[in-house]
Amino acid sequence: MNAPFLRLADLELGGRRVFMRADFNVPLTETGEVADDSRIRATLPGIRDCLVRGASLAIASHLGRPTEGHLGPRDSLAPVARCLAELLGRPVPLVKNWRDRDFAPPFGQVVMLENCRGNPGEKADDPALADRLARHIDIYVNDAFGTAHRKECTLSALALAAPLACAGPLLAAELDALGRALAAPQRPLAAIVGGSKVSTKLAVLERLAEQVDLLIVGGGIANTFIAARGHDVGASLFEPELLCSARRVSERLAQRGAQLWLPTDVVCADRFGADAETRVCAIDSVPDGWMILDVGPDSRAALTPALADCGTIVWNGPLGVFELAPFAAGTRALAAAIAASPAFSIAGGGDTLAAIASFAVADDLDMISTGGGAFLEFLEGRTLPAIVALQDANRDCACATE
Repeated sequence: MNAPFLRLADLELGGRRVFMRADFNVPLTETGEVADDSRIRATLPGIRDCLVRGASLAIASHLGRPTEGHLGPRDSLAPVARCLAELLGRPVPLVKNWRDRDFAPPFGQVVMLENCRGNPGEKADDPALADRLARHIDIYVNDAFGTAHRKECTLSALALAAPLACAGPLLAAELDALGRALAAPQRPLAAIVGGSKVSTKLAVLERLAEQVDLLIVGGGIANTFIAARGHDVGASLFEPELLCSARRVSERLAQRGAQLWLPTDVVCADRFGADAETRVCAIDSVPDGWMILDVGPDSRAALTPALADCGTIVWNGPLGVFELAPFAAGTRALAAAIAASPAFSIAGGGDTLAAIASFAVADDLDMISTGGGAFLEFLEGRTLPAIVALQDANRDCACATE
């Protein structure tokens, strides 16, 4: 991500037609209203900036996985338009069938474009569709980091077809924070990787093993690492086919002089459930038939001193089944330790965001990424197609702000 890209703040917006790609793929209630508006709120600064500066603003997003050309009632962005209108305190009309019409509103006004995945050619990143849409655009803005790992028309081809393309404030802030955390971190650099399976995060673990000074592993992923050390994990979730991979990550950290943090004690249960019988065990004393569902008290106590002197912390994934009260203490202690550390901290991923909300530490973290898959792919070191498109669109735009 070293190549430059334009930012919304760099451009003159007054009297220009702005197309903003946002990530409003939000959960809906049974009655069809927005259940969590955090992604919408995160995009408000860019939206308000466009309107204050007199732009004509059309906002596009996907919602769910509809069949192209066949949007059903649950695929409509109408609830998002209503939510955004309430947050902005102004009307946000929903524009349907916008692929074949001039969708730009009057200057100083905003519209929501119906689910972009209803347009044939969106998923295929069709350049012909991009050219058709670009006729109604002066400036393309990507403010959707959560979908930056997708190569779709309103994320990639349209950025290349538009006269100007730039990053919105949310996207730019995420890239700045990730660059600060991984490209030029203040050390020691610590990373926390939790979750259920090594297989879903093996590429992340392998890349971090080449970068970090401290790797904290939790959740079901830790069970595989514990088993790789020869300990019986009982009925715990782990992946025996990835024991060699876990050993390889451990060995690489040791070769670099970096530290691997694993729990020394764990909370075990006789079954999965909030009313299960539990006990605290050393990692080499898990009873047969019992499962590890959280880290133990000694391990929790070790988290704060482990992170206290870090310069940078990257967090992705819980340490246990924090959704169930008997197994929430480990992730709660981790959240508190990160919040208490003076390190620059960035967190991302769906379960991580849920834990942050559950333990009320959002104000104590420096950056909370809105990306799930994009956050993981960035950690893996993969290129993000939407970011590449922004960079390619502006390689020869030295005079773009003039």
